[in-house]
Amino acid sequence: MERETMKFRDEEGNVVELEAVARVYVEEQEYLILAPLDENSEDEFVFRVDKDSEGKEELNAVEDDVEFLKVKKEYKNLLYGEVE
Repeated sequence: MERETMKFRDEEGNVVELEAVARVYVEEQEYLILAPLDENSEDEFVFRVDKDSEGKEELNAVEDDVEFLKVKKEYKNLLYGEVE
């Protein structure tokens, strides 16, 4: 199975390669969970998948705490089958 990877620039302008580890849906909104390819890192990032005016996917980092927690809960449910 082929990895879905994406490249981003961090705050310092360094290129960071992230792998898509899950697609999660909350209230009909799609989110993408991305993790660094560095296996020593446990960081994961949440991006909302929006559509631009031409219908192309556009990734926007989730910065709202409430939205982030909803996605985290759904991702945890996807992984472990837990419902709180």
